[in-house]
Order: sequence, then structure tokens, then C-alpha cells
Amino acid sequence: MSQDSNEEKKRQQIQQQFGAAAKDYVTSTVHAAGPDLPWLVEAAALTGSERVVDVATGTGHTALALAPFAHEVVAVDLTESMLEGGRHLARERGITNVEFIRGDAHALPLPENNVDVVTCRYAAHHFIDVSQAAQEWARVLKSGGKLVLLDSIAPEDETLDGFLNEIEALRDPSHVRNHRVSEWLVILKEAGIEAHEERSFDISLDFLNWTQRQRTSAENVQRLRELFSTASEQIRTALHIEPDGDEIHFTIPIALIVGTAISSN
Repeated sequence: MSQDSNEEKKRQQIQQQFGAAAKDYVTSTVHAAGPDLPWLVEAAALTGSERVVDVATGTGHTALALAPFAHEVVAVDLTESMLEGGRHLARERGITNVEFIRGDAHALPLPENNVDVVTCRYAAHHFIDVSQAAQEWARVLKSGGKLVLLDSIAPEDETLDGFLNEIEALRDPSHVRNHRVSEWLVILKEAGIEAHEERSFDISLDFLNWTQRQRTSAENVQRLRELFSTASEQIRTALHIEPDGDEIHFTIPIALIVGTAISSN
């Protein structure tokens, strides 16, 4: 199978996966709330005049949080049912300066040098080619424009990296990779964005909600339980794995990365 065929298959998989889960993402606590959302808004440092693009917006939680502080927010996502969820939330909240449009993060339907701030939250680990996505961020940003990227990340340790990406892929077949912060900084610099890690933190997750939100197959749920139960002490400590009957409490690492476009492409 050609690379183009593989990429198209992955895009279809993403749309199928998130199309089915769109309603759950409207109410997902991880996506709708949490301290990271105000941290992202703070890092964006909007003054009310900016044009913002939220890439892979999902059901628009980030775009809607930014909207009161921006002139205009364009919320882009590949999956139409996710966008519909965002439009519904915007109507409920009376927010009128967010435009929801369908588009691929690897080829944003926007002109170059046209955006003050690009945001992307809890989405980049699904991108088929993060280097291409980063180049698109740099392309649409004005020179000196800001990127605010927040995503689950892989630890720098190889063993922890492998475990985290394995469980993420089992839970969600559309997962591609959680990148390490060190990888992100190189990818962004090569795209023309000088970046730094603003802060890192862990989010707490419950196994049942985590798997149910993505409708993980029964076979993969069982495999995930086995991986959690047989995890090494290093992994248990790093991810704060705590069995609790049928439930498993654990954490995954998150990083907030802020960058500046150093050239117009």
C-alpha cells in the first residue's frame, strides 16, 4: 500500500473514531475543563484584536475559551460531527465570533501570513505527520505570531515512552504518537517556530471513562488491563498507577509549549 493510501486510511479512521465519540467530547471533563485550559488562554495573552486559529478543535472547547479575548477565532477540524458539536456549544453560550470550518491540520484551508495566534490542544498526537502540521502553523502565522501547543507527551525515558504510546494506541486506533518535548522543540524549530516548554503537568484519568470515551474494543480493554497490572515499578511510579477494583487510576504527562514564528513561509 502506498504512503498516500496509508495516510488516507488513517484520516478515515480518525473521522470514524471521533465521529462516533463527538457527543462524549462535548461533555468530557478533560477537554471541557481542567486547569490547563485557563493556562492555555493565559499563554495566548490575547488583547482582543487577534485572529486566532484553533487547529483540530474537536468540539471547540479551546476555541470557545479563547473567543472572549480575541477579535475572531477560526476553529478547524477534520470531523464534521465534532464541528457540529462546537457550533451547538457556541449557540448555547451566545458566542458569535467563532467560525467552525472543516479542514485537515496537514493542509489548513487558510492563506499564509494571516494569523496572529495558532492553538492546538490535545490533538497533535493524532497527526499523521507532525512536521507537516508544524509547517502549516508556521505558514499561516504572521512573522512574530504565536503558537500555543498543549498535548499529552511521551517521557524522555525510552521505556516510559514505549509503554505510554502502546496503551494510547490500544485504547484509540487513531493515535499516532505522543512526542517527547525534546522532539517537539526540534520539529518546531525546523518549521520556523522558536519554542520553549512553558510548563508540564500530569492529568489524572480513570480507566473506565478513558476507554469508554473512545469505545475501545473489549479485546483491547482486556489487553490494557493486563499491561497496567503487569507494569514495572518504574512505570507504576511514573504514571501513578493505582488499581481500585475494576477501576484503575493513573496519570499521563502533558506539556504546554509556546513558540514564536521566526519567519514567514
